[in-house]
Amino acid sequence: MREKKLIRKIVYHVLVILFGIAMVYPVMWMISGSFKDNAEILRGTLALIPREPKMTNYATGWKGFGGTTFATFFKNSFIVSSIATFGCVLSSSLVAYALSRIRFRGRGFWFTCMLATMMLPTQVIMIPQYLIYYRLGMVPGYVPLILPYFCGQAFFIYQMMQFMQGIPRELDEAAEIDGCSKYRIYSQIILPLLKPSIVTTIIIQFYWKWDDYMGPLLYLSRPQSYTASIAIKLFADSASVTDYGAMFAMSTLSLIPVFLIFLVFNRYLVQGIGTSGLKG
Repeated sequence: MREKKLIRKIVYHVLVILFGIAMVYPVMWMISGSFKDNAEILRGTLALIPREPKMTNYATGWKGFGGTTFATFFKNSFIVSSIATFGCVLSSSLVAYALSRIRFRGRGFWFTCMLATMMLPTQVIMIPQYLIYYRLGMVPGYVPLILPYFCGQAFFIYQMMQFMQGIPRELDEAAEIDGCSKYRIYSQIILPLLKPSIVTTIIIQFYWKWDDYMGPLLYLSRPQSYTASIAIKLFADSASVTDYGAMFAMSTLSLIPVFLIFLVFNRYLVQGIGTSGLKG
């Protein structure tokens, strides 16, 4: 029995290690490619150690395009991602609180409508949404990239509602007896207890928005307003030589903000996904 358990443990750990290597290897190859020249990258070798490491890829990539450095592109991405994430957390938590804790007529209907929006592919609403913003005079600009996130996001609303199921309703009732309004219950009781779910939303939403390519491609036209995802794509030019080294270098730098956020809030992410809530 002991031998069987030992074999199972060895097989399990070997499979986990192989799976982990398969997941991490592409990222490591990209980081390695940021120190290689185009010729070595195009050879398609699987080696992670460059033959002749080149730091010039970072300097070349940081120069950007048309006099606009990558500092501007990263700043644009950070501003858009941060504001959109704040709007998503605020609006989604408000809607989740209303649907989860407040009894009102038509609640089931609106909850169904909210879930239905999760089933709509982004491509279905892309053109109508663009036409609406265009007729409102908001294109080009950052407003179409930020405003929708102040109206709640169905995925995070549902996630917060599930987390709220673990918060005892007796806390709401006790607060109402003490004369607290719905807004005060939300801000002083529910919101602090919702911290793990909020942090989960911050991590996922910031990553999604930072990585967004289609949105900036549709709504931004001036190079000075481009986000990092659009700027990185500019290295690939079908009419001339693509600078893969600089592209990989800037792609590597673009991973740093997301990695730091995940590293700092990792324990809250696990707790939020688990929707542990409180024990009554």
